[in-house]
Amino acid sequence: MLFNSHLFLFAFLPFALVLYHGLARHADYRYALGALVACSLFFYGWWHPAHLILLLASIGGNFLLGQRLRARPAKTLLVVGIGANLALIAYYKYANFFLSNVDVLVGTEHTLRTIVLPLGISFFTFQQITWLVDARRGDNAHCTLLEYAQFVTFFPQLIAGPIVHHHEMMPQFRRDTALARSGENVAVGLTILVIGLFKKVVLADSVAVYASPVFAAAEDGIAVTLHEAWIGALAYTLQLYFDFSGYSDMAIGLARLFGIVLPMNFASPYKATSIIEFWRRWHVTLSRFLRDYLYVPLGGNRRGETRRYVNLFVTMLLGGLWHGAGWTFVAWGALHGIYLVINQLWRRARGARVSRFAVPSRALTLFAVIVAWVVFRAETGQGALAMLRAMFGLDGVRLPATLVDDTILQAVPFVTSGALFPHRLIEPLPAVLWIAALATIALTAPNTQEFMARFRPVLETGGPARIAWRPSLPWALGVGLLGLYTVLQLTGVSEFLYFQF
Repeated sequence: MLFNSHLFLFAFLPFALVLYHGLARHADYRYALGALVACSLFFYGWWHPAHLILLLASIGGNFLLGQRLRARPAKTLLVVGIGANLALIAYYKYANFFLSNVDVLVGTEHTLRTIVLPLGISFFTFQQITWLVDARRGDNAHCTLLEYAQFVTFFPQLIAGPIVHHHEMMPQFRRDTALARSGENVAVGLTILVIGLFKKVVLADSVAVYASPVFAAAEDGIAVTLHEAWIGALAYTLQLYFDFSGYSDMAIGLARLFGIVLPMNFASPYKATSIIEFWRRWHVTLSRFLRDYLYVPLGGNRRGETRRYVNLFVTMLLGGLWHGAGWTFVAWGALHGIYLVINQLWRRARGARVSRFAVPSRALTLFAVIVAWVVFRAETGQGALAMLRAMFGLDGVRLPATLVDDTILQAVPFVTSGALFPHRLIEPLPAVLWIAALATIALTAPNTQEFMARFRPVLETGGPARIAWRPSLPWALGVGLLGLYTVLQLTGVSEFLYFQF
């Protein structure tokens, strides 16, 4: 059951809302919380019912261990707990990857069986690791099993985040907090939900058709041209942006319908002027987790400059592996680790001076991100190298015959004449128009948090944009029409890209 499906939007969600708010207003609030947990478990079990047992076992085991750690903060207990959680991810996510690489290295042939990856396992496992670490530190307050189950299973953020902290969520699982400003919550939640749905269904899925054929051709050994490669890379860069931005908005909007405010997870990352800033804007809660529960425990910047850069690189390397069991993900993480080290070295050399070159900095940052996204998207290293070679013109630059003559062709060996799109993988004009329109939105438009800032859409606060939403009839009509148009485009259902991680 996907957020962008008719079943979810017109059956599951209305039922869950009526049940929850009805019980919250007319019965003991614990019944409402229990009903919401039950709905979340049903939502999760819809994908693969057998994995419900795994989720429930994970919740029960981590809750009991967390209670024990609060009473007796022994390091051994924490190590056992973290080890058990990581072992779970290692088996389901990386067992076949590990064995297949062993086979290549030593020439063996293990019989690999298909392991169905439980949806959201990386997210709900990392979330519970934070619970255990904070329990040992004495940083988390007492909660009931029901509240803990709600903390882990809350369906708007169960499958693909954001990765929330207990101190952000537990105080919100109270009757007075959840039912306050219910009318405002519904208006704000529906607006953000519609915006997110539009981003996914209309924007991300529309530009995806110009990325997939190009990457598939590169994987199949077809020598894509420079123009095809760049259109494919830019199309994927924008597809991933609006796909993840749309999911993040939908998660925030859905949570707000139940009176819950989630942390910010996406904040116009393509406006960043450095890779450091990019990671403060892209998948914000994952960056926070990697910083607080990996980079800092490794030593952070407390053990000298060299160790700091090593810790930074290792953190990003493991962050890349977290995204998937494949060498392209490892390479993507390593690439961002190198980017961050270079960025830190540059900042150290420059000192505290403020850069006067914001536009070039944004362009360079975005260029580096696009190159890394090519590696991230490619299914194999060979496919990634084929795309990058084409993008950098290493396989030659093809120009129309009307623009070059024999003299130029003889003087510049890497220039050839011919059709710019010889393989007919995509329609270039619509692709360029889509890319231009979406790039303009991503680089110049206010994000949802800024657009809705007056009504605190996320836990973090910020200033409103010049164009800001308000609960008025014109805005209601506009959002309603946007929602209607988006629903009419729901002819097929596509997964959010981050669901596979």
